[in-house]
Amino acid sequence: MSAADMDVIVKTVGWENLLNTRSTTWRGLDDAGKGDMNEGKAVLMMGEHPTLIKRPVIMDGERVTVGWRPEQQAVWIN
Repeated sequence: MSAADMDVIVKTVGWENLLNTRSTTWRGLDDAGKGDMNEGKAVLMMGEHPTLIKRPVIMDGERVTVGWRPEQQAVWIN
């Protein structure tokens, strides 16, 4: 994912919604690295470990969704 795309996604959905804290990668990181999380730190971590990005990320220039729960599906299917 490009830095420009990451910036748009984070600004649209928030880094908290993009960071996958349920992933095996997240669980494998040391606690010190996960402490005091903020946008800048989260973006750096997702750049270093792309598996920390929730999936799917879908964007079309106007809309961005993360995940595939019913509320995200409704954006694209309806």
